[in-house]
Amino acid sequence: MALASIPKVVLGSIAFGIFWVLAVFPAVPFLPIGRTAGSLLGAMLMVIFRVITPDQAYAAIDLPILGLLFGTMVVSVYLERADMFKYLGKLLAWKSGGDKDLLCRICLISAISSAFFTNDTSCVVLTEFVLKIARQHNLPPHPFLLALASSANIGSSATPIGNPQNLVIAVQSKIAFGTFLIGLLPAMLVGVFVNALILLCMYWRLLSIHKDVEDAITEAVAEEDVSSHRFSPATMSHCTSLNSHEWNSRLESTNLQNSPDVRSNVETLRNRTSVSVNEIHGTPSGRLDSARNSDTSKELTNDVASQISEESDPSKMVASVDRSNGENSMHLSEGNESLTMRWKRILWKSCVYIVTIGMLISMLLGLNMSWAAITAALALVVLDFMDARPSLEKVSYSLLIFFCGMFITVEGFNKTGIPSALWDLMEPYAQINHHSGIAVLALVILVLSNLASNVPTVLLLGGRVAAAAAAISAADEKKAWLILAWVSTVAGNLSLLGSAANLIVCEQARRATHLGYNLSFWSHLKFGVPSTVIVTAVGLILIR
Repeated sequence: MALASIPKVVLGSIAFGIFWVLAVFPAVPFLPIGRTAGSLLGAMLMVIFRVITPDQAYAAIDLPILGLLFGTMVVSVYLERADMFKYLGKLLAWKSGGDKDLLCRICLISAISSAFFTNDTSCVVLTEFVLKIARQHNLPPHPFLLALASSANIGSSATPIGNPQNLVIAVQSKIAFGTFLIGLLPAMLVGVFVNALILLCMYWRLLSIHKDVEDAITEAVAEEDVSSHRFSPATMSHCTSLNSHEWNSRLESTNLQNSPDVRSNVETLRNRTSVSVNEIHGTPSGRLDSARNSDTSKELTNDVASQISEESDPSKMVASVDRSNGENSMHLSEGNESLTMRWKRILWKSCVYIVTIGMLISMLLGLNMSWAAITAALALVVLDFMDARPSLEKVSYSLLIFFCGMFITVEGFNKTGIPSALWDLMEPYAQINHHSGIAVLALVILVLSNLASNVPTVLLLGGRVAAAAAAISAADEKKAWLILAWVSTVAGNLSLLGSAANLIVCEQARRATHLGYNLSFWSHLKFGVPSTVIVTAVGLILIR
């Protein structure tokens, strides 16, 4: 494709440049409007500058991708309500064998969960679990946060629903879910293993030092966690500080259900207690004893008379029995109600898991992924049998709007001819049937994914890379799409700004109550560069 006219090239580049700046740096001082508004601004400028027409702008919005993204987000919301991520968090701490075991477990769990529930969702939910476990065992959070974010990115590469760029690739390439999974699963598993090894090598000494410190203060940490999370001594103070008035009132309420003999024994005990108190204080008790005895005899006489009258009156006896039966039936109904609610909750959670598994099986069988995700989402809404607005409000509609603006902006930039001209320069050196060509192609994808973000890179290069590979063979075309998915996803580990999952982990860690930790750009870069290069190279060898 030849370059467009100079005005269109300049204006289109300006519109795309504004979109890129706001997408990569959403809080720039001169225009702090955020990513979503930045994508809409870029799309509007493409139309105003007449780089594309309004009809072309609407046609550029890929509805199947938006439908697949919306459906997977709704399913993730219901999975979170069904405690799926809570169980994953508990799995992190279940029978943990130490700091190294915990780090490897975080790598594995975050990778698997990201493959099926998207990397962003996994990072949002698991970050606080990781921070709490690290604090509980007195471990430095830095290696574990890196393990969570980097493994989430690597794991999300294995499936079309693992991240947004894979959604784009799956829809545009029309590669089946099973083919996608089989082609990238070996690279993903080995990549997670290599990434964990790199983390262990880089932070072995740090974890060992903190392990020694942990051994010295294990009792203090355990005691703090027990008192703060399991019970609080203050909650039991009302049971041990009852005064005499409260005890008397409790005894009186108990005496109403006892026989006169028991009441007389209780009164005798109370009288003895009072006498002993009077003796201690030196108060004369003769006159008090006679008055007390007369009062006690009157009370006993009245109690016996009232009991005889109740026994002789059948209506009172029936009312008393009915009242006790009513109280017992009320307790039984409450117990049955709680048991019924518990079983309903278990049944609903089982339905959520069954529908999710059915969605994955439908995708593996080759059914339309967008409609499979939307169908699963609506099935969960119906099975919930209540107003779906609270659940639907948790869907990230700003992300859907961001995609709409990005589709239009990237389409306008493609109309300028600049991406095609740049690809024409690189294509002779990026042939998919040569090892050197694969290396050059991976390097281009890696650089562009960190400069222009991974989803715009896929939109800009996807069609051109696939067309060049299709000229060789159909198998090479599929391999080109898989390479694009692998490299553009793993490239997110290079820097803190390379992936939304990295930013989510950083922000969640910083905002966590009493557990705040700041993951810096340079500390991430020190790990990200070697990990990204090594994992990318290893995965390229295994992609088939």
